[in-house]
Amino acid sequence: MTDSTIIYTHTDEAPALATYSFLPVVQAYASTADVRVETRDISLAGRIIAAFPEFLDESQRIDDALAELGALANKPEANIIKLPNVSASSPQLKAAIVELQQHGYALPDYPDDPKTDEERQLRTRYDKVMGSAVNPVLRQGNSDRRAPASVKNYAKAHPHRMGAWSPDSHTNVAHMEAGDFRSTERSAVITEPGSLRIELVGDDGSTTVLRESVPVLAGEVVDSSVMRVAALRDFVAAQIARAKAEGVLFSVHLKATMMKISDPIIFGHVVRAFLPKTFARYGAALATAGLSPNDGLGAIFAGLDSLPDGGEIRASFDAELAEGPPLAMVDSDRGITNLHAPSDVIVDASMPAMIRASGHMWGPDGNEADTLAVIPDSCYAGVYQVVIDDCRDHGAFDPATMGSVSNVGLMAQAAEEYGSHDKTFEIPTDGTVRVVDTAGKVVLEASVGAGDVFRMCQAKDVPIRDWVKLAVKRARATGEPAVFWLDEGRAHDANLIAKIGAYLQDEDTDGLQIEIMPPEQATAFSLERIRRGENTISVTGNVLRDYLTDLFPIMELGTSAKMLSIVPLINGGGLFETGAGGSAPKHVQQLLKENYLRWDSLGEFLALAVSFEQLAQSTGNPRAQVLSDTLDRATGTFLNEDRSPTRRLGGIDNRGSHFYLALYWAQELAAQTEDAQLAQAFGGLAKLLADQEQVIVDELIAVQGSPTDIGGYYQPVPALAEAVMRPSTTFNEAIATLG
Repeated sequence: MTDSTIIYTHTDEAPALATYSFLPVVQAYASTADVRVETRDISLAGRIIAAFPEFLDESQRIDDALAELGALANKPEANIIKLPNVSASSPQLKAAIVELQQHGYALPDYPDDPKTDEERQLRTRYDKVMGSAVNPVLRQGNSDRRAPASVKNYAKAHPHRMGAWSPDSHTNVAHMEAGDFRSTERSAVITEPGSLRIELVGDDGSTTVLRESVPVLAGEVVDSSVMRVAALRDFVAAQIARAKAEGVLFSVHLKATMMKISDPIIFGHVVRAFLPKTFARYGAALATAGLSPNDGLGAIFAGLDSLPDGGEIRASFDAELAEGPPLAMVDSDRGITNLHAPSDVIVDASMPAMIRASGHMWGPDGNEADTLAVIPDSCYAGVYQVVIDDCRDHGAFDPATMGSVSNVGLMAQAAEEYGSHDKTFEIPTDGTVRVVDTAGKVVLEASVGAGDVFRMCQAKDVPIRDWVKLAVKRARATGEPAVFWLDEGRAHDANLIAKIGAYLQDEDTDGLQIEIMPPEQATAFSLERIRRGENTISVTGNVLRDYLTDLFPIMELGTSAKMLSIVPLINGGGLFETGAGGSAPKHVQQLLKENYLRWDSLGEFLALAVSFEQLAQSTGNPRAQVLSDTLDRATGTFLNEDRSPTRRLGGIDNRGSHFYLALYWAQELAAQTEDAQLAQAFGGLAKLLADQEQVIVDELIAVQGSPTDIGGYYQPVPALAEAVMRPSTTFNEAIATLG
């Protein structure tokens, strides 16, 4: 890789399909500034293939691109554009394995219930691919996410629809008051570098090492917490009864993709609690058949056909579903419930969508209804309740007038909960989990029962210091208040607050408003300001960063995909993220059915502009800056001309939006005066694209309306995907003239 290289990640689903259309444009334009744009495959399929080379033919083996980019992210020359990727749940991982096997990859099956050392090793290797495998590796810096001015101004001029709120709405959030991660948390600050061991001391006197060595650095904050399953079951049962009594939909909102160990287990307990009679009678048979509630009802229903009494079990499920409160639906037309798959209802996307839709979710009858949103852990659930109460009292927010809430997020070096995967365990027996140092001193400990979920988290000192510095920098640049969303009554937050107080002494904060508030209070403060049209910077930990950078953008802009997401890497490089991918599966389904891709690539346009800017500054390449400036202006025109994908057939889709971005970018490059050679190079292309606009649009629209084939969901066949995503010969030949 040369210094003038941008790495463009190949990921999954709709973002990956869009790349087949947009990347040729990017590479052609970048080549005029001597900038190489290379791809690295960090898709779920790519990660699986890279993890099992010994099972594959030489021609099938690929390098571990994620490991390569993880190393690059620690170098000052790093310039990575990261598209949304699948944070695979167990059902998604298994589906990807089956698809790859069908494509000729002799991969081993995923061991659901490993019995041998070999099976346990395979399970461990697969589990490293699952869930949030990508972000902790690449995010070697903290997060700066905000709505660009051009996007915010467009949203104000063309406000999206917000559902009206009734003061009589019965929508609410339910969370545990005791026995959850929040209430059991313990935290400590490491004084000397070394390592920690996590061990389970059973009440029977046995000692089991859960994790032999967890490296730690001086100043690092380490936490432990426990989800007590007895308390969880009681809580869920009470909420099911509450939903039925109040006549509202029941829904559970978790993050089973990112919290890939803990949340599928919690999800499974919710499924069991909703259908206790069926699991009491048939649970053993289901377990023997490898059908787990952790995978959801969809996986169980799909496996019932292979059981001799499958019809009887399905009838029991259906009868018990009818007895309970109505379930919120993912797809009421297809009978897909909130409990069908742990990856279907992701809290950071599902809760803002519910708030935007008058506090409603879809019911089994195909109608919207008030909902009891169950978020078991109380760490951040209250944030959503504050928003719901505010909407109930004051009505829906107005995108035409509301302010913004940007975010500075602590996420570098796998900070906090999202870095807990290899330190999260379902406890097999009653006892005490101890975290001890090399001298045998107990740093943290927690009493546990069989089935409880224990997790340990870390947040290193260097990222915390960098996070504080970035918050001050953003407050200085904007003049807006910066609010740390931290609760001194929470063990982890108390240690962060102490560090923030010390590190702010090293920063110039004169004239700045920097506050520390508990999350619920910070939510109310921010909502009051945005209703007045004022902006606020939220400064949060990793999970709240994830939640808030969906919550506020979905209310402000209608989507979080239009956010500018910059990760200034601690060692000097840049990681530029392109928005959220929560709706990507539905977009792929529509493409396969109608050859129409609604995915909006605006996030890629925004990320690419700042990527070129970073490259110009780091390498002294003035043409890269010209590409950045002209792309930024072209994106403004793109928004003003409303060239984002339309919602229905017959309009431009993702491919058409790429054509218009290419047209406006070429026109800006032809018109700029900073580089006459570039202006000349793009003058002919700008004229050609403008002259052929209708021909190109007609070619792009002509393919719509019929089913199409890309050869695979998790691993499309490149030639098929390229043919589908580049159907305009005229456009393709025009772009090729730059070569």
